[in-house]
Amino acid sequence: MMDILIKPTKLKGKLNIPPSKSLSHRAVICASLCKDGESIIKNLILSEDIKATVEGMKRLIDRHIHNPVIDCKESGSTLRFLIPISLVLNNQCRFTGSSRLFERPLDIYFDIFNKQNITYKASEDVPLYVKGNLKSGTYKISGKISSQFISGLFFALPLLSDDSNIIIADSLESKSYVNMTIDVMEKFGVLIKQMNANEFYIRGNQNYISGSYTIEADYSQASFFLAANELGNNIDCLGLNDTSLQGDKEIVDIIKRYKNAEREIVIDASQIPDLVPIISVLASLKKGLATKIINAGRLRIKESDRLKAISTEMKKIGADINETEDGLNINGVEKLSGGTKVSSWNDHRIAMSLAIAATSCEKEIILENCQAVNKSYPTFWEDYKYLGGEVNELNNR
Repeated sequence: MMDILIKPTKLKGKLNIPPSKSLSHRAVICASLCKDGESIIKNLILSEDIKATVEGMKRLIDRHIHNPVIDCKESGSTLRFLIPISLVLNNQCRFTGSSRLFERPLDIYFDIFNKQNITYKASEDVPLYVKGNLKSGTYKISGKISSQFISGLFFALPLLSDDSNIIIADSLESKSYVNMTIDVMEKFGVLIKQMNANEFYIRGNQNYISGSYTIEADYSQASFFLAANELGNNIDCLGLNDTSLQGDKEIVDIIKRYKNAEREIVIDASQIPDLVPIISVLASLKKGLATKIINAGRLRIKESDRLKAISTEMKKIGADINETEDGLNINGVEKLSGGTKVSSWNDHRIAMSLAIAATSCEKEIILENCQAVNKSYPTFWEDYKYLGGEVNELNNR
């Protein structure tokens, strides 16, 4: 792990925003499932999460590999997307990855396995072993835990001979991610039909068709710099698509709400959980304004417990922020103090949020394990320095 010292310097300049990690996962999977022809994916950056999906799909489609072992590293998307695909392309598969990854729930898949007599085993030696074949039919599942389960089934079910339906038994959170999956699949020739708000029809015996796909710029990564602008920085974020389906495009409207808010602002995070850490930084520096972030309970089962992580670290540098069961209460202050050591909690979004917070601190901060950004944005520190940020490496250990 590496610690860095970040001085309180404002950022300024033009920045090409990196490609969407969410769209990259989906494009890699769809391109890998094409039977004939070559697909070209443009504007792809191999972050640690995307590497995990690339390597995982390589093993799943290699007919010479039997009982493949897929190392998902720390990528929840890789794990949840590839499990159903493995049960179509292979009779058995083993999934490994970080211990934190397998603390995140897989119960929706386990319920399906039990109903379809698919063998599965979870242990310390092999976090997940699956054996059997996914079957077409009607799937009734919850949309409250993660949309990744729905996307995983979307990728796999069109490859089966018969048709299927997915019925969402309750509210669907992170709807935008489901829409992104449907859109990318359509670009590769596979159609998912939405019958109503809670039901999707998946025709069987479809084929992914090879082609060219360009990954658009990532609003999730841009959110750090867009929020930074609201805190007195001056960054021109290049390449963003104004008509994007990305849910995290909501950061633009949230910033507008802050410009117009007078006393209190309530942010429902059910559709935008990844924005919560950087919103917390923005809210902490809105003096005289109270922010309530609600419906963010899923953040407790991300790469870290993000509600605890961001509140703990922001308090250290002078923020007035407190956890609730499923969110945060934040009272804005004029300045952050800094002058202390903070931790990334080995979480890329916590690390990048604290880097933006550092631009509004009175004193420098020391950030532990800055390399957590490699999970999604491996060039973050290079870009941060390019914009004028002062970062000095302290030690390797």
